[in-house]
Amino acid sequence: MSRAPLYFVRHGETDWNAEGRLQGQRDTPLNHRGHAQAGEAAERLRGLLGADVGALPFIASPLERTRHTMEGLRRALGLDPAGYTLDPRLREIGFGAWEGLTWKDVRRSDPARSQARDRDRWGYCPPGEGAESYAMVAERVRPLLEALDRPTVVVAHGGVARAVMVALGAANTEDAPHLEILQGRILVLEAGTRRWV
Repeated sequence: MSRAPLYFVRHGETDWNAEGRLQGQRDTPLNHRGHAQAGEAAERLRGLLGADVGALPFIASPLERTRHTMEGLRRALGLDPAGYTLDPRLREIGFGAWEGLTWKDVRRSDPARSQARDRDRWGYCPPGEGAESYAMVAERVRPLLEALDRPTVVVAHGGVARAVMVALGAANTEDAPHLEILQGRILVLEAGTRRWV
């Protein structure tokens, strides 16, 4: 597994984030605050890495909210906005039939499955096409992480961050699904540790 530092950026806020809706693999755009958070993340990254930041590889999920966060971040760093790679393994966890709903909606409309998920946040797979568990996402991203051989900037999603932390030994399967994944900040993952900048 990669031992080089990973600089993980969650995409900026969308209206669905603000409303507490499960986005999953739906393509939702950044809102005004989300665009500003891309610039905030860029300043934090510049503070961490200085002029060296431009030499790193940048990889993003192919969803619109991550692409626009990456492009805004790179623009704020004075880098070519298009100078990054897309990797479909970084797309968000699929929530299947629950996408577009709030957790309150899910608990009301599907109480038995909601309770089953509460008992096993890491391993539970929601109903519907394209649905995944965090365990499945961790297996999806593991080959990408294993291929990283130098410090890398990744822009992806909250569910992916949880899977990446477990895959890199920076969180366990019990805690990871409950961790808050911040927007506009940098999650530094290195040598089995995690810290927010």
